[in-house]
Amino acid sequence: MCGIVGYVGSKDAYPILIKGLHRLEYRGYDSAGIALINPAGKLNVYKSKGKVTELEHFVEDKDTSGTTGIAHTRWATHGVPAERNAHPHRSNDGALAMVHNGIIENYLEIKADLTAKGYTFSSETDTEVLVNLIAERRKTEPDLLHAFAAALREAHGAYAVCLMCRDEPGVIYAARMSAPLIFGLGTGEHFVASDIPAFLPYTRQVIFLEDGELVR
Repeated sequence: MCGIVGYVGSKDAYPILIKGLHRLEYRGYDSAGIALINPAGKLNVYKSKGKVTELEHFVEDKDTSGTTGIAHTRWATHGVPAERNAHPHRSNDGALAMVHNGIIENYLEIKADLTAKGYTFSSETDTEVLVNLIAERRKTEPDLLHAFAAALREAHGAYAVCLMCRDEPGVIYAARMSAPLIFGLGTGEHFVASDIPAFLPYTRQVIFLEDGELVR
């Protein structure tokens, strides 16, 4: 029962994402993390084992600027509860960050193919495999939207995913298959979350994504 929150707009994303994670704490989790694109275009990822408050303490002296971000609370499935297994996960090239709820059933097969191509993995998660599959598909697809869709067609199982790229500040991608994901429409801002309370203070205009739907 992991939690996802994503934000893109004109406000500072960090406080919105952290408050959203707190509103999803009822779902249960063992680690938390956040990814933000700062005004200089740097993709910052911060993760910690334990509660959201521990993540807040961890980032007190870190750069949490930016108006685009994703955040996650994780309940361990693939890999033990540890910072290395916490979300968000980055691609090897450092360009992508992704959070994910669910299970990619064929991740070991995909991981073997990517390892043969030279990819390395620092976690035991299926999520790190998926974000690197998207990175690999970027090499042959016309843009990130098509690479995202192509990778998801190869991933078998249940998922709700939220993706961001340092090359596209101001953009978040999300998709679902057999796992809840909700799109919130605001005024000059948009939200993605695994449950409505995460962004309820900001908008009540909600779209419940259906299986196989993708949103940019």
